[in-house]
Amino acid sequence: MEWTGNIRKMRSTLGDVVSYKLPLYDVLEPGVEVDMNELIGKEIQLRFHDQINCVVTGRKVNKTFGDGMSYEAWRNSPMAVESVIRPELSRIHEGIALRDEAWEREHHLAPHITYLSLTSGIKVGVTRDTQVPTRWIDQGAIEAILLAETPYRQAAGLIEVALKNYVADKTNWRRMLNNNIDDSSTLLEKKEELLSLIPEELQQFISKDNTITKINYPVTQYPEKVKSIKFNKAPLIQKKLLGIKGQYLLLEDDLVMNLRSQAGYRITISV
Repeated sequence: MEWTGNIRKMRSTLGDVVSYKLPLYDVLEPGVEVDMNELIGKEIQLRFHDQINCVVTGRKVNKTFGDGMSYEAWRNSPMAVESVIRPELSRIHEGIALRDEAWEREHHLAPHITYLSLTSGIKVGVTRDTQVPTRWIDQGAIEAILLAETPYRQAAGLIEVALKNYVADKTNWRRMLNNNIDDSSTLLEKKEELLSLIPEELQQFISKDNTITKINYPVTQYPEKVKSIKFNKAPLIQKKLLGIKGQYLLLEDDLVMNLRSQAGYRITISV
């Protein structure tokens, strides 16, 4: 069996084990979806066709920015507005758009959460409430808890900024992938420790929901010494798929591949 198309971020569904589907587009048109869980334990071939199409315009490009965009799209698309990376910069709740008012009203003038997740260790992050638990799965978290629930993006971002000096806001992706996780504190303990550090004007948004979401990934074997590979340097890969965590394929010989970072790349997957 084989499937051909342009990569998009894998879609995930939380269950006893996370279920992954890989969308392959015909440039900008939706194509097939590959059930990646069905391929775990099998030898697969990944072949890059030396073609990259911008995920916004469809134009052929030699290099991508921000998950599959051309440079022009990255500079102009609302999906790459600065407040995507730095939520505290959003001002759409004041009626001020940074790039595209309609897009920012839909995506940033909407309920958001600040959360704690356990990836390589405990980290703080921000996402729209509609992206739970997808956001946690994408970053490879094995547990997550709500910290605050806000009516717009900036407020969630300001809480994150206030806590960055006390808890990490980034994941050590190598430790996350080889399952070397610092779990010396529980999420609930860390939440209780951080609540008093949230600025007074933002205390009203603290979430009383202490539910711990647990996430199990379809992994048969974790890499011991993570070796990242990309299609630009390895256009033909033929290895057994040992698992999936976050947006990474875990292949034999300790190889890992981040598919999300190669959105727009045209490939063929065969078994």
